[in-house]
Amino acid sequence: MKYRRVGKSGLVVSEIAYGSWLTFANQVELENAKNILHRAFELGINYIDSADVYENGKAEVLLGQILPGYNRSHYVVATKAFWPMSGHPTDKGLSRKHIVDSINGSLKRLKLDYVDIFYCHRYDPDTELEETLEAIEDIIRQGKTLYWGTSEWTANQISEAAAVCDKRGWHRPIINQPKYNMLTRGIEKDILPACVKNGMGTANFSPLEQGILTGKYSGGKVPDGSRGSMENQNMWMKEHIANVEMLDKVDSMKPIAEKYGLSLAQLSLAWILHNPGISSVIMGATSVIQLEDNVKASGVELDQADYEKISGLFPVDGDS
Repeated sequence: MKYRRVGKSGLVVSEIAYGSWLTFANQVELENAKNILHRAFELGINYIDSADVYENGKAEVLLGQILPGYNRSHYVVATKAFWPMSGHPTDKGLSRKHIVDSINGSLKRLKLDYVDIFYCHRYDPDTELEETLEAIEDIIRQGKTLYWGTSEWTANQISEAAAVCDKRGWHRPIINQPKYNMLTRGIEKDILPACVKNGMGTANFSPLEQGILTGKYSGGKVPDGSRGSMENQNMWMKEHIANVEMLDKVDSMKPIAEKYGLSLAQLSLAWILHNPGISSVIMGATSVIQLEDNVKASGVELDQADYEKISGLFPVDGDS
């Protein structure tokens, strides 16, 4: 496993992180979860990502039955706040009240004294930015979180937050968490440059686009038991499974993957890590075997020509 600094901070995270979205307390039960996290630590993964809203707290509860059994100084755990945790009007957003209630609830569920990273899960247009940032500063000074970050914020929102923190002498955000993969490259235009300019790292989610970039849906076929076969799959995924031209492009990367001795999934992760602005790739795994396969993407060095060939298959929106 290779490790990278998170922006200009001193925090070091594994190139591959384990995310509990759509896995913990949903597809993964306790014993299986224990085996996966134990193997993750053995393989060198040190960053575990979660959020209060994942299965409405159940993902954190499951992590809380596992993480306290490991050396706290050896892993990084992140959680988030913004999305509603109930139908109550104060149980959402980034107000001072909800931030305080959220971090306290997460720490209770995780059974930890602090989290390493506290993300603002979205930008809150209904709360003054300074109120949000002052509340975050307070929970940092109280030792409830060590760092903070943004998720799915625009470049302007990120830069404004950094400027306010500088003006008030508060802790700057050190990391952003956007959706980023070969099929979703919009952050390359202004968000990723804004993060680099502001000394922030990036930990991206959905690197395999819910399995689309693994090649399992070749020709539009949907394997039994795959996420694409689930009745509650989202419309975006349905559209991609139906896009045979795009799926053929995914298949066309097989010779490049074979050149490096990689699967299409591993190549897709390695392509993301080729970008020096990326600190860590957050992936989910419902089995130890899947985890072990994905971890092999760490440390892969792609030739620039191969990287550009892959990038040309899936250009950024508006590029040609």
